[in-house]
Amino acid sequence: MPDHPADVRIPDVKPHRSLFERLTALISPEPENRSELLEVLHDAHDRNLIDADALSMIEGVFQVSDLSVRDIMIPRSQMDVIDISKPIEEWMPHVLTTAHSRFPATEGERDKVIGILLAKDLLRYYAEESFDVRDMLRPAVFIPESKRLNVLLRDFRANRNHMAIVVDEYGGVAGLITIEDVLEQIVGDIEDEYDFDEEEDNILPIKHGVYGPRWRVKALTEIEQFNQTLTTRLANDDVDTIGGLVANHLGRVPRKGDVFNIDNLRFEVLRADARQVNVLLVEKLPPVDVDEAD
Repeated sequence: MPDHPADVRIPDVKPHRSLFERLTALISPEPENRSELLEVLHDAHDRNLIDADALSMIEGVFQVSDLSVRDIMIPRSQMDVIDISKPIEEWMPHVLTTAHSRFPATEGERDKVIGILLAKDLLRYYAEESFDVRDMLRPAVFIPESKRLNVLLRDFRANRNHMAIVVDEYGGVAGLITIEDVLEQIVGDIEDEYDFDEEEDNILPIKHGVYGPRWRVKALTEIEQFNQTLTTRLANDDVDTIGGLVANHLGRVPRKGDVFNIDNLRFEVLRADARQVNVLLVEKLPPVDVDEAD
């Protein structure tokens, strides 16, 4: 039998597709926008082609490009800071109690952030006779509230920063944000041994929105606690949590980006996966005029 010529190329064998699959490819156009792409992904999840975690992370990537820093930052009132104008003995117990790895360092006023202190640098306080906390401070990074999360994440990675101080349009400190906060929008909550599920963290006030005051609310927040904090009267005999109430209202598992009203409240789903909602943005709407409603 003669040998094959050296330049003869054996064609790649393509996987066989059924007639139905080929017809579907002809009549079903490729997704042309994000909404259609997400529908394809949800269909793939329904057919067990991708799991719930993968779907959730893909949705999180899309969500990061839509959110800005003001949407997920830790508000100024919730910031754990150290005031280096005071003796170290006064704020060291606070450092030990909160157990954060980084602290904004202020000087007298909360708006006067002069640097970032790494908790590990405080070990030198116990090892050295002379210790100047100012020498331990790292430069603070300041960013505007309007900065997009995808841009911030790229900056965090490029500059190897883990924390940024958020300032408002007047230059005042509005809050802070960490790389962990951004990553949690993609992969979900990143818990460590120092994270506590305390009730006071379930509802965090943030900057007012277009219509009124706003809060970031964990979906597992009890409806009773929600009503007490926001002075509302939401009620549902079938569920106990805000997440359950929202799911009942929609008639399905909430998805990231869902926006809807319940009574005089505007809800937006900030974080969710294929199984459940995790975090909501809630804004109080102005009361409806009865005459206008009629």
